[in-house]
Amino acid sequence: MIVRRIALSLVAAFALSVPAARAAETAAPPPSPAAPDVSSLPLPALPAGAPSSLPGAAFAAPPFQAVSEKLEFSEVWAYLISGEERFFDPAQPITDLAYFGADIDMAGKLADLPKRAKLSQFKGRVHLVVNELSNYALAHFCLSPEYPLRDALVADILDSAKDYDGVQIDFEALSSRDYENFYAFLALLKGGLGQKALSVAMPAYLKEPKDGLSYDRVAKIADRIVVMAYDEHWSSSEPGPVASMDWCRKVAGYAVSAIGADKLVMGLPFYGRAWADKSLSRAYKYSSLAKLIDEKGIGIIQRKDEIPYIEYDELVSVKVYFDDSASTLRRLGMYGSASVRNVAFWRLGQEDPAVWGGISIPAASAPASAAPAAADCSLPPVPRN
Repeated sequence: MIVRRIALSLVAAFALSVPAARAAETAAPPPSPAAPDVSSLPLPALPAGAPSSLPGAAFAAPPFQAVSEKLEFSEVWAYLISGEERFFDPAQPITDLAYFGADIDMAGKLADLPKRAKLSQFKGRVHLVVNELSNYALAHFCLSPEYPLRDALVADILDSAKDYDGVQIDFEALSSRDYENFYAFLALLKGGLGQKALSVAMPAYLKEPKDGLSYDRVAKIADRIVVMAYDEHWSSSEPGPVASMDWCRKVAGYAVSAIGADKLVMGLPFYGRAWADKSLSRAYKYSSLAKLIDEKGIGIIQRKDEIPYIEYDELVSVKVYFDDSASTLRRLGMYGSASVRNVAFWRLGQEDPAVWGGISIPAASAPASAAPAAADCSLPPVPRN
């Protein structure tokens, strides 16, 4: 049995699953006349009713000044996992649902497609998310024109997206040898989607990466780029915020300059992460076990099916970083001050519910009278009841 000492003033449960996101560059972005300087922007006041909904929580954060206006964004995207539709409320201020997600099987075909009919009550846009998060070899075979999988996968995606307003590509298992193939893959998809939106989920960068996908190259093809501004600290890193305010300021400053405010969608986390000061999962050689038994004063060695085992108690200190509605709204306000117009949340079901009371979306604009030109990055208007 392991005895855990929680190093917090409260104990809360968090759903911590999240797709693996690449570590961002750590150097500050170079000065650019096109990039807004957001490093010195003050944190905006929070909307009324913004305090966390966690019961009995005692926070050491400084008090904030409440204001009456909500934080308004042109587009509010939210990721929804297939099978977790119960976490979606049509009354939430959401313009775009990213329905996660279709996998790619070992034959290069789409699998586990979400059922669009489950979201029939939603009056906004729904985007089919196609993801490949860990299999670099599969991604290579699906993207390289040397193999027959690419064109078949494009056709499969286009056919599966017929009931959707758009497609989002979330390929996080890409090696540098496949970057050019990835750009070509996106161009084929966009050509087939026509007026439907193509969005791409990309890592958070602080400057143009030496070995990474280019925001500029992708922005020339896609209608939207969702910057995954989270996992600044991750499961195997040192403890720290999933997305600190200062880091997010720098990410937003570079993203606005490299992508443009119209096509940029800044991603925010709803989840937290925990770190323990000791990792007890490991393999032991016999001499190390003998030393451990001696150090812990273990006097009884038990056996199950003739296999020996021992039990002992260990004190573990756990630190958990997370976001509540107050910190999320602070981050949203900072993004708004940095000219960010569109935001996205990973993911529904993990949030402090009080956050929705501080967000608003505008009424839908009138439909465009003609098909957008190649440089036009507008999405169809969101119908309203």
